Amino acid sequence: MTIARLTPKPLSNAERDALLAELPEWQLREDGLAIVRTFRFGDFSEAWAFMNRVALYAEKADHHPEWFNVYNRVEVTLTTHDADGLSARDAAMARAMEAFL
Repeated sequence: MTIARLTPKPLSNAERDALLAELPEWQLREDGLAIVRTFRFGDFSEAWAFMNRVALYAEKADHHPEWFNVYNRVEVTLTTHDADGLSARDAAMARAMEAFL
């Protein structure tokens, strides 16, 4: 039996603008296809613990962030490749990341 996988729908401009108003720490990437944020923590252990919490959520959500970590900094880019831009999956991931702080 094959399970159909639905293609995520891109956010409308109004939905994207509402998301950015709700999460002011996130910025729209220059091309408009992703949101980005840099998180800063007290040290590497705090940054790593945050990444672990996000990784567990990402596995359950089957939606994985693009990220980069150096010491106490975690740079995140969220986009949905299947939607060719932002989708509700990115909005949920960004909200989850904020909750993990």
